[in-house]
Amino acid sequence: MARKRTNPVTGTTVVLEHDSRVLADNPLGDPHIRKLAIWLPPGYDQGVARGSRGARGRRYPVLFDLVGFTGSGHAHLNWRPFDENVPERAARLIHERKMGPCIVVFPDCFTCLGGNQYVNSPAIGRYADYLTRELVPHVDREFRTLASREHRGCFGKSSGGYGAIIHGMQYAKYWGAIADHSGDAYFDFCYLPDWPRTLNELDRYRKPRRRPGRQVVRARRGDGADDGRIRRFLEAVWRKEKLNDAEVHTLMELAMAATYDPDPRAPGGFRVPFDFDTGELLPRRWAKWLAHDPIHLVGRYARNLRTLAGIYVDCGWRDQYHLHYGARILSRQLAAHGIRHTYEEFDDTHSSIDYRMDVSLPFLYRALKP
Repeated sequence: MARKRTNPVTGTTVVLEHDSRVLADNPLGDPHIRKLAIWLPPGYDQGVARGSRGARGRRYPVLFDLVGFTGSGHAHLNWRPFDENVPERAARLIHERKMGPCIVVFPDCFTCLGGNQYVNSPAIGRYADYLTRELVPHVDREFRTLASREHRGCFGKSSGGYGAIIHGMQYAKYWGAIADHSGDAYFDFCYLPDWPRTLNELDRYRKPRRRPGRQVVRARRGDGADDGRIRRFLEAVWRKEKLNDAEVHTLMELAMAATYDPDPRAPGGFRVPFDFDTGELLPRRWAKWLAHDPIHLVGRYARNLRTLAGIYVDCGWRDQYHLHYGARILSRQLAAHGIRHTYEEFDDTHSSIDYRMDVSLPFLYRALKP
């Protein structure tokens, strides 16, 4: 069943219920039946019989919207004060002739860890396969798409930006162009600075301390495996209705650990890159993270990246997660490997920057248009 919100100016949003085989039995026990929203541009239904989504008629390029951490695709459909949601923005850009009509897909990839990075992880689930092997063919079957990579792109911000550039690298056979807004990159800058606060939060869930006085810290450095405090932390936050800032950032770092350093042999299925007691960095564990950092992957996937018709990267130069440094390195690496791309910086932070889609969506349409 689908419900529609139809407006002659802003187009039509269709919400489907999709039963995913890929996400069934995922390790976190998250739902495998997901709401899938698809925005159809103004004029999509003109001259087509009602209920015949796959009927003959004009076909359109497709854009997949990958939202940031703690988000779901449906968040980009919400009414917003003094601003536009993504369908309203796309409709305006089409009306202003800054881009042509296209279909926009809003996947729900939320997890009980607050999200994921749109990759396959044995600790979280196969979200790259969910997008490419399930949702791409499903949308092509159900709607009048131009069903080839040359007319299909993805875009996102933050974790979604990371997903877009990684998909452009590793899954280029599905995508013809990508746009990366403030995507996670240069992990030494964007993730490491938050780990002391994460360890402090997890310390609240360690085994009860001894009475105050002289203590001996174990001589053996930890291996990043949960000693029980991660499990107790997660059990506590999953019972809460409201999380504070420290809890959200701790959840984010744990989600990244489950993404970048999964280990089925470890408690909870992943390891962290620090000793819980001393805060010492564990080089072997951190190397697992760096193997997923986009700035280290350009050379490996240069051939795939060169097949893309468009690569767009931008970031605010006041990004509070320091992602502008990673964006600069990424652009430099792309240029060094002869990969054509567009890189832009702007005077803003990481927050409330959806207006940058006024640049990226027309860019993607030009790269993907019929």
